Amino acid sequence: QVQLVESGGGLVQPGGSLRLSCAASGSILSIYGMGWHRQAPGKQRELVATITSGSSTNYADSVKGRFTISRDNAENTVYLQMNSLRPEDTAVYYCNADLRPTGSRRPEKYWGKGTQVTVSS
Repeated sequence: QVQLVESGGGLVQPGGSLRLSCAASGSILSIYGMGWHRQAPGKQRELVATITSGSSTNYADSVKGRFTISRDNAENTVYLQMNSLRPEDTAVYYCNADLRPTGSRRPEKYWGKGTQVTVSS
């Protein structure tokens, strides 16, 4: 079955960098949009960045200029390069994808289980 698995989270100091990866696996016909959301303690989940199948991107204002989303279609993987990290970036980061499983007539939304990013000195 289709799965999304995030990796690359961890503890970094303010100003540091992390690169998150999310690999989609399983019987997938097509992947359309992919993206990252995050949820900090006591806050609602928010969109961080999205990328279309044509590699068009958008970002939350809070991360614009610091984060870069990209994808490797051959590997069914989406990345989030996070630079100049701030304590307020601390959250669980979730990967999502709109994709069409093999045998399905419609795209479906899938979510990973999340990876923790902690920015602290």
